[in-house]
Amino acid sequence: MTRFADRRALTVSLEAWLKLRAIDGIGDHTVLALVREWQSPEEVFRASTDELIQRGCSRRLADAIRRGLDQNTCQRIERELHTIERQDIDVRTILDGSYPARLRMIPDPPPLLYVSGSLNESDELAVAVVGARRATAAGRLVTEELASGLAEAGFTVVSGLARGVDAAAHRGALAAGGRTIAVLGCGIAQTYPPEHERLRHEIEARGAVLSELSLDAPPHSGHFPRRNRIISGLSLGVVVTEAAIDSGSLITARLAAEQGREVFAVPGS
Repeated sequence: MTRFADRRALTVSLEAWLKLRAIDGIGDHTVLALVREWQSPEEVFRASTDELIQRGCSRRLADAIRRGLDQNTCQRIERELHTIERQDIDVRTILDGSYPARLRMIPDPPPLLYVSGSLNESDELAVAVVGARRATAAGRLVTEELASGLAEAGFTVVSGLARGVDAAAHRGALAAGGRTIAVLGCGIAQTYPPEHERLRHEIEARGAVLSELSLDAPPHSGHFPRRNRIISGLSLGVVVTEAAIDSGSLITARLAAEQGREVFAVPGS
């Protein structure tokens, strides 16, 4: 009975998070600001228009919060909650004690993290390994060896499940019997690229697959640069093994430097 009650309480709390995030005109930054001011999304919805304005909301935003969501959006959220419960997906909010501590410290942490597989305390000792999707054979080999060595030394290897270097990083960690985390640029109900479905299952068995996006969010190009801040945010440092100019890997390296992480590069051609 207690377990059922706890599960129900978590569902109610998550519903409030999802509804707040779905309010027209609210982005992650505003969600974080509101929840930090009011201590929970439920309290945001309980506030009057005047209280919201007095504590920093614009009239337009306060009216949108008080107006709530349309029926279609509410039904979509209900479907998402049902899927989360049916598939036993772990969703962590930034207010949860189990939210990754290092990620919480970046300037723009995701309010919600969807998790399949498992996160544990040892994942605080993590290093990201990223690089080109069109990696050379030498680049893939170096990446696997490097990720394997990091895993053998007790580090969790973080990457993005992309083709090329990312996949090699995950495989290297798994081959060494270590832990690895994949951060997706789509909702956790999807696998991108689709040919990495088997690799994803191997990662879930020995680590975790994460996303900040709604379950069915597509792999839109705009999602990947933001995804990269999570890869670096989870990690003590970022290693770039191969990267093209203006690539996502170099965006990750820049974000890592801005977050105060160590940044490394593998010498090569």
